[in-house]
Formats: sequence, C-alpha cells, structure tokens
Amino acid sequence: MTHHIRTRKVFSRTARRHPALSRATRNSLELGHRARGAASRVDRSHLPPEDWHEPNEAVPAGYRIRVYPPGAGYIHVVTPEEIRDRLAQLPRHMVDSLEVVQLSRMTRKKKTFPCYGMQWGSAIYLYPLEATLVEEFAKPPRPAEFIEARMYGGRWVQEGEAWKLVWTRDSIRDFYLNNVLLHELGHVIDSRNAKSRDRERFAEWFAIAYGYLPSRRGSMLKPRR
Repeated sequence: MTHHIRTRKVFSRTARRHPALSRATRNSLELGHRARGAASRVDRSHLPPEDWHEPNEAVPAGYRIRVYPPGAGYIHVVTPEEIRDRLAQLPRHMVDSLEVVQLSRMTRKKKTFPCYGMQWGSAIYLYPLEATLVEEFAKPPRPAEFIEARMYGGRWVQEGEAWKLVWTRDSIRDFYLNNVLLHELGHVIDSRNAKSRDRERFAEWFAIAYGYLPSRRGSMLKPRR
C-alpha cells in the first residue's frame, strides 16, 4: 500500500455467522472503498498486527465490545455505549451474527496502513482518528470521497496542492455510527454475495438504508429494552 494516499477507507471481506473458512480465505482481506492505495486484495499476514477474532460457535448470545487505548495523538470517536445504543436501534436479527466490536489501537505500523473500520468474520474493528479531528491528504479526494464526507458534515479544505478533511466531534461521531459501523455490519450479515464488488455494493446500500437515511429523517427506532 502506498503511504502518501490518505484516503482512509474500509477493509472488508465476506462473512457468515460461522463460516467454514479455508486457510487462504481466513488469511486474506478484500479492501473496500475506504482503504488506502489501489490494491483490491491483501494477505492478512502483510497487515500490521491486529487481534483477529475468528468466528466462534461457542460464544454466548450477543456481541461483546473490546476497547484498547487509541494511541498517542489519537482518539476513539465513539464510545461503547454509543455503539450499543446505535445497534439497538436495528432489528434484532441484524446483529445476531455479530460477535465482537473492537475499538482498536493506533500503532506506528498501522499509520502506514490506516482505515476507519474493518470487518473480519463476525467481528468489526473501528480505528481511532487524529485527536485534532483533521486528516491531511497529499492528493485531492475522488468525487465519491468528497461527497461522502460532506454527507456527514466533513469539510474539505484545499491548501495549495494539499488537502485536509476537517471534522467536528458531532460530525465524525455521526460518520462512524451511521456509516462506518453499519457498512461493516453489512459485510458481517451478507451471506449471499460472493464477488467483492457485489459485497461492497451491498454494504454501501446497507449503510445508506439503515444508517444515513433514517438518521436524516429523524425516524430512528427506539433502542430495544
């Protein structure tokens, strides 16, 4: 992956509740539309170290949340309580396949391979953001990236040949809860699509249908009790 491209995107791969994964499938990740660089597939062994959570039939009902320190200069933009409240607004069957949501740490190695979120099997990984809430880019955003950030309140600023994406606490929280989290959940529950492009389209649709649109209509369901 090239380090100079700061288009943070989502790593993703197909997941079912408890898939019978081959070794080759378990060890690879297909990159989604929020990952740096142009590669479409990467071997998991080439990624920075992560606490991978394999699907586990023995886990009790419900998902768990694991939180790691975000790292120097970084913050977690959502809390476990906000994650639980957001997922509780969905029909229960949509989260039945989810086993883990992890707020991961940022490390020196991960800075060379950054992303907002990632899905592996039945687990979702959410990554921290710069504490300044300002992301710096060496290249201009693609039209889809420009529009997506603006949909959630991100503000693009050009400074010479460089670009910055400026968030507020509210806008980045909105982006993570109503886009990144639900995009990754879409990958978790997608047991129909086999092709990477089809899986990505489904995850994008899921995030819009169950994240962006309900939040803008003010028609979010009340959390389940």
